[in-house]
Amino acid sequence: MWEHRTLSLAEQVFDRLEREILTGKYQRGECLTEMKLVSDLGVSRTPVREALHRLEQEHLVDISPKGILVLGVTQQDLEDIFAIRLRIEGLASAAAARRITEEELAELREALELQEFYVPRGDADRIKGMDSKFHQLIYRFSGSAILAETLLPLHKKVQKFRKASVENESRAVLSAKEHRAIYEAIAAHDPEQADRRTYEHIANAAEHIRFKL
Repeated sequence: MWEHRTLSLAEQVFDRLEREILTGKYQRGECLTEMKLVSDLGVSRTPVREALHRLEQEHLVDISPKGILVLGVTQQDLEDIFAIRLRIEGLASAAAARRITEEELAELREALELQEFYVPRGDADRIKGMDSKFHQLIYRFSGSAILAETLLPLHKKVQKFRKASVENESRAVLSAKEHRAIYEAIAAHDPEQADRRTYEHIANAAEHIRFKL
């Protein structure tokens, strides 16, 4: 289960627990213990403890003498996340439009075309995967480590709600069209249009999630 790779075991435990909290396996308000997690994950207490401290720093759990309380992502968190993304995600798209190379553009196009391939097939997991990759590539191709480091955790924190969104056929189709418009603006090296299309996409995603809650 645990991979022999450059990430430490504690980092792998953190990644898994973060994913399981953000996708709803561990629900907000649920109480956990170190021993339960050690048993569930099949690892020693040290990597679990290290991972839990990182999760506390990310405000996903609260650790007290009574135990570990899952905080997850609240509706107010969602509102704050989308408010921030509305203000700054377009900056990443605009920066990418200014500096993207042909090789990078090909990588972005591949993620988009795979998303478009999976949408009519209703493959929610792969749609979500390509949706995530599309955004993450833009963050990287912006050339700004600060923007990428700010936006990536925010994007990850709405995983549970994004999966529900892509499972909605009409929203999945519209999201792919919005990504196509962002891609075309970046490919045209048009920063203003890339910014505008990104704002529209984030606003539509936020509205859809509010409607579903």
